[in-house]
Amino acid sequence: MPKYYQSVLKTPLLLALACPSAYAGGITQSVEDALNFYHYGNNGAVKIDLNYRYENVNQDGVLDKPVGGKLLPLAKQPDTANGNTVRLRAGLLSPVFYGFQGYAEYEGNLAMQEDFNSTRNGNKGFSTIADPEQSELNQLWISYNGIPDTVIKGGRQRIKFDDDRYIGNVGWRQMETTYDSVLITHTNQQLFGLVINAGYIGNVQTFTGTTENINAPIVNVSYKIGDYGNIIGYGYWLDYTEANEPTTIEKSSETYGLRFTNYMKPGDSYKISDNYGLVYTAEWAHQQDYGHGKTNYEADRINLMGGFTAYNFTFQGAMEQLDGKGKNKTFDTPLGTNHAFQGWADLFLVTPDNGIRDVFATAHVLLDRGNLILTGVYHDYSDDTGNLHYGDEWDVQALWKFGKHYSLLAKYAYYNADKFNTDTQKIWLQGNISF
Repeated sequence: MPKYYQSVLKTPLLLALACPSAYAGGITQSVEDALNFYHYGNNGAVKIDLNYRYENVNQDGVLDKPVGGKLLPLAKQPDTANGNTVRLRAGLLSPVFYGFQGYAEYEGNLAMQEDFNSTRNGNKGFSTIADPEQSELNQLWISYNGIPDTVIKGGRQRIKFDDDRYIGNVGWRQMETTYDSVLITHTNQQLFGLVINAGYIGNVQTFTGTTENINAPIVNVSYKIGDYGNIIGYGYWLDYTEANEPTTIEKSSETYGLRFTNYMKPGDSYKISDNYGLVYTAEWAHQQDYGHGKTNYEADRINLMGGFTAYNFTFQGAMEQLDGKGKNKTFDTPLGTNHAFQGWADLFLVTPDNGIRDVFATAHVLLDRGNLILTGVYHDYSDDTGNLHYGDEWDVQALWKFGKHYSLLAKYAYYNADKFNTDTQKIWLQGNISF
C-alpha cells in the first residue's frame, strides 16, 4: 500500500488519540463549520468517517465441516487471529441544485497488523477477520427530489431497510456493502407515515471488496399504526447471474414477508406510563427458488420478540427460526447485515443445512443520559426442529458516545459448541470519529 495512503489514514487517528476531549470544546464546532458549506441556502458537505479497530479471534478444535466433522490435524488448526485496522471514508456531498444532489465517497482500509485471514490476503493459517486491506469507490450517486414527497436516487449507494436483516450495508465490518442501484422512496406523512421504497439492484459491491452481478427488484412498504408500531410488507427478488459461480447463483431466491414491530433501538417502546413500556416484534416470511438458482426449495422464517422497558433498562426475549431442508434448501439472507443476528461470533452467517432456531434474551442499560449503552445477549441454538443442539453463546458490549461525532466500543463474544462448528472467542476494541 502506498506510503502516502498510510499517512492519510494514520495522521487523523493519532490526532484524535492525542486530543480525546476535543469534542467538548470549540475544535469540534470548527471542524463542523469547515466541513459544511452552503450554496443558495442548500447544504453541501464534506463527510469524514475514521474507524480504528483491534480484533482478536481464538478458535479451539476447528472441524473440517460444521456438523459431524472431524478435528483438523494439529498442523492445520488455525492460529489465533489479531487484526489492527483503520478505515477511512471521505465523501463530498453537493448542494441541492434544482432538486438534484450528488455524492461521491472513497473508502479505504489499512491493516497495520495483518495476522489474520481477510479472505483476500492468502493468510489461511489464521482464523478469519473479514476486513481486507482495500481501497475503493464506495458510493457515487445522484438524487432528485423535485417530485413532492419523493426521492429518486441512482448510482452506487448504501441501502438499509428495517433492521437490515434482508437489505443492509454490513456496517459492522470495516468495508461496507453498497449497491449499484436505482431506489425510489415516497413518504406520505399525511397518510400515517406511509413509506414506500421500490428499486432495482444491478451489482453488489461486497464488504470484502468483490463485486457480485445480480438482477434484483426490491419493494418495502411501511405503514405506521398510531403509537403501536409499524406494519411492513416486503418482496425481494434476488437473481444472481454468474452462472460460472455455482455457490453464488445458488444464493438466488425470492422472498415475501410481513413484519409488525415497535422496536428499532434501545429505549423504543409503547409507553404504558412515563417510566414503563412494551416492546414487540412479530414477523413471518416465505422464500423459494428464483432466477438462476438450480435447486428447487421452499423455506420459511419466523421472528418473534417481546419485552419491556423500565426507566433506562430494556429486556427482550425472542426466537428467530430459519428453516433448512438440505444443501441449498435453506432460508438465507445474502444481502443482510447478518452479524447483527444469531450471535456476534458469526458462526451462522450462512444458514446450516438443517436450518436454525435461535432462542435468545437481550438486556440493554442506558447510562450517562443515554450516551453509554451496555448490552448483554444469551443465545441458545438448535436446528429448526429443536432436536439437534448446535451450541450456545454469550455476547456483551459497551458503547460510549461522546457528543455526535466520537465513540468508543468494547465487545466480546463466546460461542460454546455442542453439535455445530467449534468453540470461538472474539474480542473487539474500537474508536470512531465521524463528521
